[in-house]
Order: sequence, then structure tokens, then C-alpha cells
Amino acid sequence: MSAMAKKAKNFKKSKSGVYLSLGTTAFGALSVVKQAKMARQDNDTLRLIDAAVSAAAIVTGMAILYRELKRLGDDDVLLG
Repeated sequence: MSAMAKKAKNFKKSKSGVYLSLGTTAFGALSVVKQAKMARQDNDTLRLIDAAVSAAAIVTGMAILYRELKRLGDDDVLLG
């Protein structure tokens, strides 16, 4: 594994990386909200279902990232 790949992997598991992932996931939620609004205006049931499934995926992703953030916070505390 190259040095750059190791740095990227470590960043992904850091608090900063988790915060960045939370931000990009929240940004993706904005596009799902837009999609849902347009689907409701157009009475497009299929696109509305797609938006609902995408929203569920975003909520699940945010929950996983929150759990990872809590786990990282627990590791920072010195036990003893």
C-alpha cells in the first residue's frame, strides 16, 4: 500500500474524516429534498419512492457515522 493510500485510510478513520463524511452526507440530503419536492409537484410516484429510499439510506449513513464518531470519542479518553 502506498504512503498516500495509508494517509487516506487513516484520515477516513479520524474525527476530521468522519466530520467531512457527515457534511457530504448532509449535502446529499439537500438534493434528495429537492428531488422529493419536484416529484410531489409532478405527481411522479416512482421518483417520490426513489427519494424516500434515498432518504432512508442517508439516515442510515448518518447513524453509522454518528456511531463511528462516538467510538472515536471513547478512544480518546484515558482509562485508568
